[in-house]
Amino acid sequence: MSPERASRMRDLHPGWFAAVMGTGIVAVASDDNPGGLAALQPAAHAVGVAMAVLTYAIGAVLLVAYAVRWVRHTDACRADLRHPVLGAMHATLPAGLLVLSVMTSAVGPRFLPSSVTVPLAGTLLALGAVIGLVLGVAFAYTLFTGEVAAASVNGGWFIPPVVTIIIPVAAAALVPHVGADGGRLLLVLAYATFGMGFVLFLLTLGLLFARLVLHPLPPAALAPTVWIALGPVGVGALAGLALAHAMPVASPAAAGAVGTVSLLFASALWGFGLWWLGIAVALLVRYLRAGGFAFHLGWWAFTFPLGAYTVATLTIARAWRAPALDAVAAVLYVALVVAWAVVGVRTVRGMLSGRVWLR
Repeated sequence: MSPERASRMRDLHPGWFAAVMGTGIVAVASDDNPGGLAALQPAAHAVGVAMAVLTYAIGAVLLVAYAVRWVRHTDACRADLRHPVLGAMHATLPAGLLVLSVMTSAVGPRFLPSSVTVPLAGTLLALGAVIGLVLGVAFAYTLFTGEVAAASVNGGWFIPPVVTIIIPVAAAALVPHVGADGGRLLLVLAYATFGMGFVLFLLTLGLLFARLVLHPLPPAALAPTVWIALGPVGVGALAGLALAHAMPVASPAAAGAVGTVSLLFASALWGFGLWWLGIAVALLVRYLRAGGFAFHLGWWAFTFPLGAYTVATLTIARAWRAPALDAVAAVLYVALVVAWAVVGVRTVRGMLSGRVWLR
């Protein structure tokens, strides 16, 4: 390996897997055909499949790169893990694996045999869950045992909690394929990780809210991290609905009540997301008026959180049979595609110029 490539590998940004998260959620959102127009359904499915294939390709390349970096540059990885901003970015790896699992269950059956999709989704779920829990505990431990300034609190801290909230979404899709006993066990573990992630999300939200109120706004470079809060909101709503959909396996008698409560919970959480979206847009406009900020990999924070909220909006709209919300989801989807295209093009340009490799 040339010195230049070795240097790039050592300094590889731990947040690269956010590209997998952002591209994967576009695949899922596209396949859902936002807007519900029957004439667009074939095209929506085709776009979903194309984006899924691209996500697999990006994920395979990055997984190898991450593994090589951890093996050859363990010291650099550990140093990043102790960093108050970069540390949380390590969680994009397990989050990306879990998004791949969800995408495999949702879009995979359109172009892959069931003999492949179920084992692949299960393997990705297991890897993402184990790595996510380990990294989440490790990052929290570094925060608890180090000296972290209040001004260091940022939206990137939502990434470890969102990992554990994606777990139940991925697990719920596999419940029908593991039998009654396996399904009940999977549901128990899914609800446990959902509670783990959601409580951590609330704790982190309180920290960030206090930081934004009591201190000057974060540097412009951290502006995209404000959007990350939409991730736990969107995924949290989806998790509640997905687990309720799988509940008949564990308790058919309680399924109806669980479904109603879950829909109400998802709708209430979605409402908070709408408020946070307004805050995120207002702050972004403020940053842009103040001079903006140069492109960096953190821009991928504009994709997955918005995508998760878009899919949640679409799912809630169809659960309530509310065409107006379906139209809102379609508008959000357009914004998501634009954001993904802009960030994707900027990333490719940065790779070609070499700027994206600089920290």
